[in-house]
Order: sequence, then C-alpha cells, then structure tokens
Amino acid sequence: MTSPPTPIEAAFSLLQQGRLGEAEELMARELQAVTAKHGHGSPAWASTQCDLGNVLLNADQINRAIECYRNATAASTDDPQFRKEHLTYRLNLGLALRMAGRLDESEEELRRGAQDRLTFYGRGHAGYAFGLEPLADVLLQRGDVRQARQVVEETVDNLWRNGHPHVASALALRAEVVAAGATGDPLFPPMDQLPDPLIEQVAQAVLNRQGQGDPATFPTVLKALVTTLEARLGADHQATLNALSMLANSGRDRGDNAGRVDAIQRVLASYDRQGLAEQALMAALGLAMAQSEVGEKDAALHTYASAYSRAERIGSPELASQVLRNWGLALREAGQTHLAEQRLGEAVAQARQGGDGETLGRADVALGLFLQHEGRLEQARTILEEGLSVLDPVHPDAMIGRSHLGAVLDGRTCGCGDMETTITEAFRDFVAGRLPADLLARLDVAIADGDFKIDVELRREPTQDELERLNSVIQSAHAEFRRRLKSPRYAG
Repeated sequence: MTSPPTPIEAAFSLLQQGRLGEAEELMARELQAVTAKHGHGSPAWASTQCDLGNVLLNADQINRAIECYRNATAASTDDPQFRKEHLTYRLNLGLALRMAGRLDESEEELRRGAQDRLTFYGRGHAGYAFGLEPLADVLLQRGDVRQARQVVEETVDNLWRNGHPHVASALALRAEVVAAGATGDPLFPPMDQLPDPLIEQVAQAVLNRQGQGDPATFPTVLKALVTTLEARLGADHQATLNALSMLANSGRDRGDNAGRVDAIQRVLASYDRQGLAEQALMAALGLAMAQSEVGEKDAALHTYASAYSRAERIGSPELASQVLRNWGLALREAGQTHLAEQRLGEAVAQARQGGDGETLGRADVALGLFLQHEGRLEQARTILEEGLSVLDPVHPDAMIGRSHLGAVLDGRTCGCGDMETTITEAFRDFVAGRLPADLLARLDVAIADGDFKIDVELRREPTQDELERLNSVIQSAHAEFRRRLKSPRYAG
C-alpha cells in the first residue's frame, strides 16, 4: 500500500503544477501544526522552517526563504543528530544569500558553515567538502579568484579521494575558476580514471551552472567541455550534443552568430546520422530561428521548408503545426504576407487534427494576430477566442492573445492591446481569489519601472492571520507575474 505524500512532497507537487500559492499555504499550515505540537525553536520546527524555505525558494520568493533558513539556524543545537541537520540549514542559508546577491553575508555564513563541518566531520570527510564548494563559488563571484582556486582544489581533491560522485559538480566549478584565472592550465584535469556515467555528470554539472558564473568565461568552459566530451564519449553522444546546444544558446546571448549556427548544424548533422527524426526536426527549427535572427532570411525560409518535409515524414500533426506556425511568422517578417497567411492557416488546420490544446492555442494566436494586422478583425476575433478557450490562462501566448483580443474588440488593427493592463488584471484576480470575499475594498495594481506597484484598501480590520495571509498572497503574486513581464511578445 502506497503511503500518502509528506507535506513537503505534496507542496513540491503543487509547485510542479504551477500552483505556487497553494504550495505555500500547505507548508504554512504544516508549520502552524508543528509549532503547536513541538514548540517554537524545536528540531521539528526548524526542519519545517527549512521545508517552507525550500518551497519559497522554488517559488522565486528568495527573501522570505532566507528568513525561514535563518529561523532554522537559530534553533537550539543541543541534540547531536540535530547538529548534522543544522549544518544543512546553514548551507541553505548561505546558498540563498548568494542567489540573492548578498555575497558578503553569504561568504560569512558559508565560512562559518565550513568551519562547523570541519569540526563535525574532520578534514578528510566528504561532508566537509560539501561546505567548501559553495564557498569557492562565492569567492569566485566576489572576484577573489586566487582564494577560490585554493578552496576548489581542496574540494576536488577531497571528493576525488573519497570516490564521491559529487566530484562532478566540483570539477564543473573548478573549470570556471581556472578559466577566470587565465593561467593557461587545462580547465579539466585528466579524467581517464572516471567512468563514463560520471563524465556525463560532469557535463551536466557544467550546463547547470549557466547563469551562475561569469558569462564572459562560461563559453570558454563550454568549448573545452565539448572538446573533452568528443574525445571521451564521441561526437554523437547525447552529453556532447547537450553541450553543443548550450554553446549555441550562449552564442545567441553574446552575439556570436557564426558560432551559434555552427553549433546547431553540428547537432543537426549528428541527429541525422543517428536517424533521430524528431530531435533532428527540433534542431532544424533552432537553425532556422538562428538564421532568421542573424538576417539570413532566405536561408531561414529554406530551412523551414526542409523542416516541414521532415515533419511530414514523421506524421505528427502537432509537430507539423509547430513548424508551419514558425514558418508563417518568418514569412510575415520577410514581407511575404500571402504565403505567411497560408502557412499560419495550415498550422491551425494541422493543430485541429491533433489533440494538443496548447499547440492549437498557439497556432490560433499567431494566425489571429496576423489577421488583426491585416485589418480583418472579425476573423481575428473568432480565431483568438478559439485559441484562448484552449490555452492555460497564464500561458504567455494566452496573455498575448488576450491583450490583442482587447484591441480587436476596440476595432484596432495595431497597437495590439495593452499587455500591461492584461497582466495587472490577472494579478488582481490572482490576489482577490485567494482572500476572504469581504476583506478587500479596493486593490489597485500598476506596473512601474518593470515591477508591480500595489495599493490596497480594506473593508474592515483584518485579523493577524488575515494580514499575514494578505502579505503572503501578494508576495506570491509578485513571484508569479514578474515572469509575465518578461514573456516574449509579438511585434505589433
């Protein structure tokens, strides 16, 4: 018989479904229950504070997560077993402070945590190295490359001697540290003794560090990783292809268009060699997008045509719709409006043959926007309404479609609606739907300087629980809808 999920397991299940507010509510109730049963400051209370912090961290509420981790570290450590758990709480605190950019505080907590681990485990134990690695990372971020190199070398040596698989993560960090030092040393040490699965873990650890270190050195690490993987695992190994894909993405970010196209072409050639049709199709779509973004419009349109031939051979309506949608958008950008409309219409028709609502909704929104810009507002309205009926209301394309539908209903062929108004209304509905119906008299939401400004008027005096609830719901809404402010928009 399967046991019911623990509160933290249930909360993370809700997070995976995008139900951030409900996940937080579940853990807040659990904290109240644990406090009533075991007392404030007890080991159980500290553990639940840490769990709540983990949920908040994964809901992009980092400052509140820091408060929870700090609460957990403040609990009594008299129990020997709790001392070990306390090390984890301090590590989480240091990591969260680093994520928040509070590097001075992070270094202080991580140094203290490393010293506590040294006392608890001893220098040769892997548990000590677990505290050294994040300290090396913070030192790297603070620009102290020399000291970061010392700490990361001790980390790698410890984990290597212990045969601990966490050495993969340490080797990834070491590569960045060595690259930042520009000493000419190999970024990766000889890894002949490591089994292939651990080499794959090293590769994944490097990819997981995207956005954490210096963006100027990350491409250097990626190129060295690709060379290492090709020599050890081969050009067609999935780890090599994943690294090439990441290299292509970083090429876009840093403006290395030639390197980006080359990396995608190498991935595409590999998938073709292996006969992996769907993967090759997605690589072809990436290549077409890259070509379009660097101004190679004819090459991009040729690649889209080739991608559609691939989709026809596969026989998936959903894939065919995706290709046709992107192809149609590229044709519109190239000024070929007749062909653009044809492809976008075909994208909708293919999506209707399939059974995926998101594919249909995205195709509808793309065609609806095209029709709006062409002045055919009644047709645009019908198509957009169909798309919105099948898309998740918080899907980025649904937000865009709702905004454009507002413009269509106003009789406008351009301007494309007020995206900010669409987002603020959704924000308001998110908050109001999670509070007692008689609490809010007014909730004004505006966007200024890229963030939300909130003005609340209450109908009555709230209880303390209601006040805490109001604050937590607003913070949850901030975390959810900041993402919408950064969602891609169609050109108007």
